[in-house]
Amino acid sequence: MEAAMDLMRRISPNQGEMALSGLLAILPSHSSELLSQVDQPLQVLMDAKCEKEFILCEYNRDADSYRSPWSNEYYPPLEDGSLPSAEMRKLECEANDVFAIYRDQYYEGGISSVYMWEDDGQGFAACFLIKKDGSKTGDGRRGYLHEGTWDAIHVIEVGAEEDGKAHYCLTSTVMLSLTTEGKPSGSFNLAGSIRRQMNCDLVVADGHICNMGKMIEEMEGKLRNSLDQVYFGKTREMVCTLRPPPEGIQMKLPE
Repeated sequence: MEAAMDLMRRISPNQGEMALSGLLAILPSHSSELLSQVDQPLQVLMDAKCEKEFILCEYNRDADSYRSPWSNEYYPPLEDGSLPSAEMRKLECEANDVFAIYRDQYYEGGISSVYMWEDDGQGFAACFLIKKDGSKTGDGRRGYLHEGTWDAIHVIEVGAEEDGKAHYCLTSTVMLSLTTEGKPSGSFNLAGSIRRQMNCDLVVADGHICNMGKMIEEMEGKLRNSLDQVYFGKTREMVCTLRPPPEGIQMKLPE
């Protein structure tokens, strides 16, 4: 299992689904552990009742069906699928509305979904998901990429409230892949993923959604900076070393 996780940390997100399928065939006894620990590119399904797309993940999955955050129903239909409590469902609906606004402001489109559930203790957990297709055929508005996806997964564990405060543990993963094709520069492909964790003790007077939103906003800023330095910065350095640009011209990677 340790070797399998080590392999998945080093493989490109573009090949992650194929690699995970192979590992599940080799290690069927560890299938549940692999599926819960390995982040895969996000998939999307249509909620026929609300006519809105939602994102699939392990946190809204029961058997082979997935619960929509919009209608709270499973697709394909599942009679005895697990559902959040009435209080948790109300908080989940509010979080989906707020996160949709955040998605439009920061990503200029895309798809978002939020799922919440009670944990074994007195707290709860939430999963915030964003999928942005930046290709020319997707919802990208700038048209620089031939293919491009940004998948963000934010899982927050919220502890029980004590003295007006609660402990928040945020684990965030971003998977990025992009491909450009152009006659002047040829084709270019870049893919990678990054994961970070943040712990905070925050006052709950403003509400859990406000606290979780601030943490996600701060974390996404850090992840974007890390991706720019680790992936784009190193790529720019290597390209300029192998093929230095003419004097006076500054090389820029596609935005």
